[in-house]
Amino acid sequence: MTDKFAAATKTFEDAVSAAKQNVDGLVKAQQEQFEKASAQILKGFDELTALTKGNVDAVVKSGTIVAKGAEEAGKQVATFTQSSLEKSAATGKALLAVKTVQELVELQSSFAKASFETFVKESAKLQELSLKTAKDAFAPINDRLQVTVETLSKPVAAKAA
Repeated sequence: MTDKFAAATKTFEDAVSAAKQNVDGLVKAQQEQFEKASAQILKGFDELTALTKGNVDAVVKSGTIVAKGAEEAGKQVATFTQSSLEKSAATGKALLAVKTVQELVELQSSFAKASFETFVKESAKLQELSLKTAKDAFAPINDRLQVTVETLSKPVAAKAA
């Protein structure tokens, strides 16, 4: 009976040893999966942080371009306004020196025509500057938009494959 008891004990010990090995293997596999998942999460977080920093940099760059464009437009408008006031003052003096109604009409007509042409020309320059500023300011944001779409599409593409 001791042989049977020894055999049963041996079988039990073998079963416990096999179960222990299975549990150890399972724990090790779970630990590896956890480490792998943690590394992927940290990598994703780092990528997202870099993406966000790039996006903020693009917004700052775009804002700087808009500010410079607004400054240039302000200078352009100030220059136009000053020039118009000087021409108006000179025309006002000339109007006071006219001797006939005909001279008055001709001078006023000439001034109005020149003022309108200058206004149209300056408006076109201001519009061109505004369009250039808008295009230049949107460029960094557009670039970041493409990078963001590509970056955020990678996990979706990887899962689909």
